[in-house]
Amino acid sequence: MLDGALATVRRIPRESALVVGLISGSQYVNHMYLVLLPPILTVLSGEFGVSLALLGVALGVQALTNTVFQLPFGHLADHYDRTLALALSSFLGAAGVLVVAAAPTFEWLVVGQAIVGVGVAGHHPAHYPLLTDATSEAVRGRAFSVYNVGGTFGFATPPVVITAIMGVPGLTWRHAVGLLGVVGLGYAVIVTVLFARRVDRSITGPNVAGSTGSASAAERVRSELGSLLADPAILVLAALALVASTANWGLSSYAVVFLTDTYGVGLDRANLALTGLFLTGAVGVLVGGSLTDRFSPAPVLLGSFVGLTALVGIIATGSVPALAAVGLFLLVGAVRSLEGPARDTLTQRLAGEGAVGKSFAIITIGIMLGSAVAPPVFGFLIERFDVQVAFFAVAAVAALATALTAAIVFRLQDAPAPEPVASEQH
Repeated sequence: MLDGALATVRRIPRESALVVGLISGSQYVNHMYLVLLPPILTVLSGEFGVSLALLGVALGVQALTNTVFQLPFGHLADHYDRTLALALSSFLGAAGVLVVAAAPTFEWLVVGQAIVGVGVAGHHPAHYPLLTDATSEAVRGRAFSVYNVGGTFGFATPPVVITAIMGVPGLTWRHAVGLLGVVGLGYAVIVTVLFARRVDRSITGPNVAGSTGSASAAERVRSELGSLLADPAILVLAALALVASTANWGLSSYAVVFLTDTYGVGLDRANLALTGLFLTGAVGVLVGGSLTDRFSPAPVLLGSFVGLTALVGIIATGSVPALAAVGLFLLVGAVRSLEGPARDTLTQRLAGEGAVGKSFAIITIGIMLGSAVAPPVFGFLIERFDVQVAFFAVAAVAALATALTAAIVFRLQDAPAPEPVASEQH
């Protein structure tokens, strides 16, 4: 499937291929920033003298600023210049990572995480319109597949890089995170220069006309919010996205802690397992898209959450051998990623005419809120009880997602099959 996507992208015009490649690389860097801390939570806890619950707050701060700045960056990309939005987000994200690497105290670590969140927020508002305007309808879905896989590889990179660098005598997590920040800074320069010099203004320029109406800014905001909240079906999907994101980020944030605390797995091997979880997720995204196209989104969505609930529940018991537990984490990575294409297809299907973009904005906010809630909540459970209790809670949240999905399936079981769309797992 990935080979087919890459082959198709190679046949598109050179400028389109350049945009797809650069934006996929940007998504790689963007997702790399999201998982800097999970591989080293226990190390950070010891160095800064803070609990896992407080480190969960640091993770949540990144997600919160990410959520808050989605719409401002979207306005910048839609009404002014997409290259500017992409450049600002790229440089801010890299700067935040460097602040994290140099943080002398926990408070500065939180500041760095907040800056990273602002930088990460600008990527999607710039990425999606750039990809859309740079590609034709015939290849757009496959271009998005390449883009999404780039993001998944970004998730998989920090655990490997951080583990490798920390294994070198005299080097610490600060060197590893700093290296990732320098890589991100270098890529920010490259992507900004190439977009400014090699990509036509018809792609990088805004395609939303400025408002000429007499309505005040407050009235326009109220009208926009009213239109966003008008469709209850989209709100249900947003609630599902929030619940699913909470379970997924609880799993990703504390998988390393679970393996080290419950099974005594070394930090290096636990981080490799986390990388494997994200890599199998790339396969899950592609398989989920294929299954959604072949059948329909509802059963794929339901099957993904049933599998996630069952597998995390088994992991939480701590009753399987360590090697089997690692294997279950890898399987979870694939199973949980099946839902992304199905959810996005349902979103497109249920969106009102002319409201697809707004509908996806609501879903994205749900995802970001889930990623803000999960780290501090599950971190608190680990501190108050233990990591197994936290993972039983993750399974319970996944079960809630299953129940919501079952309600959606029941309501939509007689609806016609949707058009296939590309998707990304968050």
